[in-house]
Amino acid sequence: MKLLNRSALSVRPTQHFVDWINALEPTVGDDDLALEDVERESTVYLIPEMDTPENLEAFVRERYLEILETELRAWEEDERQWPEALDWALFQRFLCIEHSYLAIDLDDEAALEIAEVDDSMLLETDQD
Repeated sequence: MKLLNRSALSVRPTQHFVDWINALEPTVGDDDLALEDVERESTVYLIPEMDTPENLEAFVRERYLEILETELRAWEEDERQWPEALDWALFQRFLCIEHSYLAIDLDDEAALEIAEVDDSMLLETDQD
């Protein structure tokens, strides 16, 4: 095990987010996604170590737009289909966050790798 010098931020969609996804391509009846379906697609962001709720809130408020855009892009790459106002209120309505103080790597085999995130990576994950 390796203790990482990071905290973790788990980002999960809310029902409002799922409703937006379902509105992108209206379906009939049972073909709509449920919150439980989309929650399986939650994202974990490694963030600087945060030791107080105030530091965490300040960090999230500083980076909320980047997180929100990443989450929207994972479901719809055409920004014209996104909600009109990408603001703090939308972030709070669309996403739930959960903070973990410690991030521990349980993989003793593979070394950690660093890669820049781009749209193609998000689309590959979405298709898997």
